[in-house]
Amino acid sequence: MGHLLAWARLLRLPNHFTAIADVLAGYLVVAGLTSLHARPAMLLAAAAGWAFYAAGMVLNDVFDVALDSVERPERPLPSGQINVRTAALVGQGLFALAGLCACAAAFASGYPAPALVGAGLTAAIWTYDRHAKGTPFGPAVMGLCRGLNWLLGMSAAGGPLLPPHWLIPVGIAVYVAGITLYARDEATTSRRAALARATAVMAVGLALAGCGAFFGVRASTGAIPWAGTIQPGMAVDRLTAWAVLWSMVSASILLRAATGVLNPVPQAVRAAVGNAIMSLITLDAILVLSVCGEPWAVVILALLAPFHLLRRFIPPT
Repeated sequence: MGHLLAWARLLRLPNHFTAIADVLAGYLVVAGLTSLHARPAMLLAAAAGWAFYAAGMVLNDVFDVALDSVERPERPLPSGQINVRTAALVGQGLFALAGLCACAAAFASGYPAPALVGAGLTAAIWTYDRHAKGTPFGPAVMGLCRGLNWLLGMSAAGGPLLPPHWLIPVGIAVYVAGITLYARDEATTSRRAALARATAVMAVGLALAGCGAFFGVRASTGAIPWAGTIQPGMAVDRLTAWAVLWSMVSASILLRAATGVLNPVPQAVRAAVGNAIMSLITLDAILVLSVCGEPWAVVILALLAPFHLLRRFIPPT
């Protein structure tokens, strides 16, 4: 049991559900599914997204083992709970699995885009883990990884992307870059100015993603797919209500981040980072709600349950 727990800590298992939510949401926003029917391309893309994320988590610690032996000696690799060479092989194997799943998603969708996005995601993850993490470019590369994860799901849907749809993965990328900036000094007392800048970056990302979903629905057919046969005025009212919901959730995330700005101690900063990461699932569910309606949004939101359960035993950061 102890060995399994060490692997779960190495993989940062709770966070995997945020990666799965990203890919599923990306697929659903483009495909516009309103019935609970999972398609092969969607499942294969989700499997690829999970494997890419898991590979990135493992190789992150493999490349950082020397630093962790000084700063975080309790981590599974420097403490000797898991052999470094074994972890490296597992990380490479997960990359291979992710590539196979991305290619299979491309075959299932009839478009090569998932395989191409998977190749880009491999390069971005490797670049972050091996080279960019400790540099000024690190947050941008981390954001790129998340944006490509969303794009992996979108590309597997096989349909054309409306111009506003591109704002969603860009917005998610900017939001995650902001989280990464915010978390840079979470182990020590952070600087208020740096936290404020990171919070502003998160706000820009949330605005971009929200606009992408809102105007994507408006541009699709001029109708709301999940509004059924109700009057057009009511459909517009539901879209407006969706925008209010997105704004409220975004505001709650930013207010939590502002708490860390006002009191930049490690506990407050970690709490804000954890909330921002966890909120990715909620944000994905709301984005899906804009196109597919409540059933699929509830499915995405249900991924919060294992996230919350596992984070009691396994730190997500």
